[in-house]
This record gives sequence, structure tokens and C-alpha cells, in this order.
Amino acid sequence: MVEISPHAEPPVCKILDYGKYKFQAQKRKAEAKKKQKITELKEIKIRPGIEENDYQIKLRKMKEFLGDENKVKVTLRFRGREMSHREFGIQLLKRISADLEELCKIEAAAKLEGRQMVMVLGPK
Repeated sequence: MVEISPHAEPPVCKILDYGKYKFQAQKRKAEAKKKQKITELKEIKIRPGIEENDYQIKLRKMKEFLGDENKVKVTLRFRGREMSHREFGIQLLKRISADLEELCKIEAAAKLEGRQMVMVLGPK
């Protein structure tokens, strides 16, 4: 016996099959879980001296990830003497954000972490 409306005069009760009630609640929960979208964080690794064709391929992949409602983490890794010319890396990350500005928003601006710069882009 389940109390439906305790504040009514007289209180309203109903006889239920508790096993059936639990089964239906479990089904509703599974249905809600099936409909939810989990956002993943995809990572693209590049270098400051990337050639134009390689850049276009990476850009196309980033557009694909953003189209699937995923976040993109762009990691720009410096090696050796490239660390003394960080401005090339900053220019490259600005170019990426300019090329993708209609598809994404910058969630985390480019920042230097050791020998790599990291920028996170999220879908609009």
C-alpha cells in the first residue's frame, strides 16, 4: 500500500506491485542515461614548424571533433632550440583559433607548461 496524497482529507492510498514499480523506475533511469551526451576531450598534437598540408589535415580533424560536440585540446610541443622562438607557437595557435572561430569558443587560452603550449577549444 502506497500513500499517494497524505494531505488530502481523507488521505489517498493505492495498492501497488512494488516489484513492478522498481522495474519501471529502473527502465526510466536507463532511458534517461541512453539519451544523455557525454562530451569527450580529444587531443591534437602539433609542432611549431608544421607544414601547410599537415596543418590542413589537423584542422580538418579538429573540425570533425568539434562537429561531434567534443572538446579539443591543442598541444604545441617545442623541441630543442624551438623554445627560444615561442612567438611562432603563439602565432600558430592564434591561426588555429581564427580558422575555427565559427565552430568553437576558446575555453582555455594558450599557456606555456614546460616545453609545451596548451589551448582548449569547446563547441559553440
